[in-house]
Amino acid sequence: MQRIPEPLKLLVEQLARLPGLGPKSAMRAAMTLLKWPEAEVRQLGRNVYELRDALHLCSRCGGLADSDPCPLCADPVRDPAQLCLVAEWDSMLTLEEGNFYKGFYMILGGLLAPLDHSPAEALEMERLHTRLAEGQVRELILALGATAEAEATATYVRDQVASRFPDVRITRLAQGIPLGAEVKYMDRETLRQSLQYRQPL
Repeated sequence: MQRIPEPLKLLVEQLARLPGLGPKSAMRAAMTLLKWPEAEVRQLGRNVYELRDALHLCSRCGGLADSDPCPLCADPVRDPAQLCLVAEWDSMLTLEEGNFYKGFYMILGGLLAPLDHSPAEALEMERLHTRLAEGQVRELILALGATAEAEATATYVRDQVASRFPDVRITRLAQGIPLGAEVKYMDRETLRQSLQYRQPL
């Protein structure tokens, strides 16, 4: 049986630890890299090597950036009265791609998982309280999702914020039947939330 050369084996093992890549996919990725021009492979290596030095967390929103504050937090055109709270950075990217929200963001750093006993101390509540204490935010938009963990986190954040900042309006993303869907195909929880968060016509 042919032995895999040690350098290739080490690379495949590391690549296989990335999300969505198993051992076979990692091997295919490694073999593809071997077919690339040498200059491109070396540039990729440099980019990976310098990634941690080039990126840091924005002190305002907690997002990844190459400047502090990040370009979103430094944008003077955005509305300081609105703050959208998301669980992770990729959620912020998804919302921002739509180009329909013009307020600011803050990354909470995860969700509470009651069954896993994930501690509330892991959430960036201190950063949120500091931001709200500045007095500019009038509406805190909870964009945390519709899972059990998101519901538990939304309740926790609401209770924490409402007691300390009673003038801040707390809202959440609308939940329920998606556009183009029929009621008869909806699951029970979606229907429950659709009724609970119904809107006037």
